[in-house]
Amino acid sequence: MNWDDVRIFLAVARAGQILAASKRLALNHATLSRRLTSLEEALGTRLFIRRTNGCELTAEGEGFLGSAERMETEMLAAQARLGRTDTAIAGTVRIGAPDGFGVSFLAPRMGRLIERHPELKIQLVPVPRAFSLSSREADIAITLERPEQGRLISSKLTDYTLGLYASHAYVEAHGAPAEADALKGHRRVGYVEDLIFTPSLNFTGEVMRNWNAGFEISSATGQTEAVRSGAGIGILHNYIARDYADLVRVMPAISIQRTYWTIFHESARDLARIRVVADFLHEIVRAARGIW
Repeated sequence: MNWDDVRIFLAVARAGQILAASKRLALNHATLSRRLTSLEEALGTRLFIRRTNGCELTAEGEGFLGSAERMETEMLAAQARLGRTDTAIAGTVRIGAPDGFGVSFLAPRMGRLIERHPELKIQLVPVPRAFSLSSREADIAITLERPEQGRLISSKLTDYTLGLYASHAYVEAHGAPAEADALKGHRRVGYVEDLIFTPSLNFTGEVMRNWNAGFEISSATGQTEAVRSGAGIGILHNYIARDYADLVRVMPAISIQRTYWTIFHESARDLARIRVVADFLHEIVRAARGIW
């Protein structure tokens, strides 16, 4: 069995498409498809159901996926023991992050890293969801909770705070509540509750028992824009809201604190590109320590 073919299998399984995997591996689409077929022939089984809109793992493919990931981990570990880890700051690093942090904080700053290391390719995935590092949905994940299980390396990035905000126009039209009970008489903006992917995002319970927002958005950046438009009062990240002159802090004594963590799989600890990106994340957060 050819390890490169196994690597291709993993890329297709994670991308769900041959075309997407070929782009990520910088391989010709036809070549990748041929190598995948070669692996299936070597194993004597069909690993994927190939359709025009993507590839779906067969039952045999699902079974092989776990073995392939263990092979990948062992290969990386062997390279590290032999001193053959990648020392060049090159290749692709995918960062999974909450959308507020990813869009408002990371996106404007990651270009500096590319300037330092032109051979490095950053893929930033700022979406409100959890990322699986074991299945390589991301190389580095920014999370709101420190993992208690798994072969993961975690490091505290920063504490941050959130507060209640409304637009100036909303306050002029409806006034500002002086206490939490008074919020019941105001329009409220919040998360779509059944789409909250981590308990740490349930901010509203720390302000009032039943937030019952009239406008729910499963995105921190979306909530910010909704509050700016005058849709109601929302709980926003202070480091995002501070950049908008049309927002006003409501009941500033109410402050909610959370923490961001950086996490990557221990099999990647010796990869230079992972270390460089993780260190850069901590660097830019420290440089912006006054905003959190």
